Amino acid sequence: MSSSEAKFTENPAGRLAAMAGTGEVDVVILGAGINGAGLFRDLCAQGVSCLIVDKADFGSGTSAAPSRLIHGGLKYLETGEFGLVAQSTLERNLLLKNAPHYVSPLPTVIPIFSWSKGMLAALRTLFGSTSAPRSRGAVLIKIGLMIYDFYGSRNQVMPRHRMVGRRQALSGMPALNPSIVATGTYYDAKISHPERLVLELILDGRQANAASASANYTALVKSADGVLTFQPENGAAFSVRPKLVVNAAGPWIDDVNELLGAPSKMIGGTKGSHVLLKHDELVKSLAGRMLYFEADDGRICLIYDYLGLALVGSTDIKADNPDAVRCEPDEVEYLLDSVRTLLPGMAFERGQIVYAYSGIRPLPASDASLPGLISRDHSAPVTEPDRNRPFAVISLVGGKWTTFRGFAEEVADTVLGRLQRSRKVTTQAMPIGGGRDFPTNAAARASWLALAHSKTGAEERRLDALLSRYGTRATQIATHGSGDEGRLPDSESYSKSEIDYIVRNEFVEHLADIVMRRSTLAISASLTGRDLQAIAAIAGQALGWSAGRLAREVEAAIVELEDRNLMRLG
Repeated sequence: MSSSEAKFTENPAGRLAAMAGTGEVDVVILGAGINGAGLFRDLCAQGVSCLIVDKADFGSGTSAAPSRLIHGGLKYLETGEFGLVAQSTLERNLLLKNAPHYVSPLPTVIPIFSWSKGMLAALRTLFGSTSAPRSRGAVLIKIGLMIYDFYGSRNQVMPRHRMVGRRQALSGMPALNPSIVATGTYYDAKISHPERLVLELILDGRQANAASASANYTALVKSADGVLTFQPENGAAFSVRPKLVVNAAGPWIDDVNELLGAPSKMIGGTKGSHVLLKHDELVKSLAGRMLYFEADDGRICLIYDYLGLALVGSTDIKADNPDAVRCEPDEVEYLLDSVRTLLPGMAFERGQIVYAYSGIRPLPASDASLPGLISRDHSAPVTEPDRNRPFAVISLVGGKWTTFRGFAEEVADTVLGRLQRSRKVTTQAMPIGGGRDFPTNAAARASWLALAHSKTGAEERRLDALLSRYGTRATQIATHGSGDEGRLPDSESYSKSEIDYIVRNEFVEHLADIVMRRSTLAISASLTGRDLQAIAAIAGQALGWSAGRLAREVEAAIVELEDRNLMRLG
């Protein structure tokens, strides 16, 4: 094992104990979602010592509930957020290069039901109206796609848009509502393993800076005299004295600021829910494309193939309680009714739902009459030190998955300025985790698999599956020996040694961490009760769980999956 690989397998508590021993750290980042993790990696690469802490699991909050798209924000054109579109399209193109193991192109089809509607309403919105355009016609969409192509031309990696008439559109996708007059097709991207990307950013940060540490399931319990005190779920409390604090708690930002002695009212989020359908006919009809369309009330919805299931989303409802969020029955019906209208020849029923999830978008507080008009841009307001709090607090407000790297770079530059340091490296062309040296075409993939086979002795078929799941870190998983190389009872893909590697090396604290965030077993609806028991046994052996703890972990995972995610374990 190389020295860089060894850093992945070190005892994660070791760094934390060393940091707690001195009590000194440059920056504490509160919240380990995509924005916090992106900032952690950037600052670590600059030589800044960081502690990133989350009260739950890494990437388990809002960052685990996205539409799983990496998109440039076509919709933001009509609200005049051209700067956000420019940044989003650039960051999308960079992610396709820097995280090719998880981010891939997604051809997107817009069904169009009129030629000229929406023009005047779009102009009113562009100039500040609080009502959104409805029934966007072909002319408006054509203009939007031309502008979108222009912004996406920097580091361009995908084709430009095209539009076709009704006859050709229905020939290519017969299931569409025959009332369409045309379709427009453009390219965005999707992410297959968002929770794992968050984890990889944290691993990359730790690898870049041995003086940095991370802790999940660790709550901030006190802030006094410049000292932050944390209580891990398992273990003794510890304290550190940071030079600066970054609040990356997403929809919990105002709660955290209150605890820090910097009360605020920055967040006014909206709720987005998604369902995944077992619908082979629909997935076949999509043929790798996404449908991006208006529901009857004008809100934007989408459907695309995610891991062999049809992902349908999303709702957009004002909400402010991230701890109680779940996909409600009325949201389920809204999503199903929307796809019934778009695809009238197909049947859609609640029984086809195999998984659902919901989250709060941490948008800036707004008095907009419609949730869709609240800005998706980001900001990083600073609360300066006072006599009771010697450190400044930078709050990461808004933002979205696509722009996390650029947002992190902006905030990192602010942090570096306050610490009177300079940037050492840029993250613009920095690969993420298993995206490093990832083979991006068939010939390169075949060559990589052959070489990996010669090094590890693992079958190329197995290596190919691991490469898709972990990128080029696949060789580490393939060579991990747990004493049992067999598969899980009902899984044709996941092995017991693979689960053992995850448990021992990826900051697992609970059974749900494995099935919901370190793997796609739950969201792909492939998890069974027998597999859950087998995974629990592996985790229990690796982590020293008692029989009672093991039983509680299984029960807690089942309750969460069935109650909040509408999953039925086989």
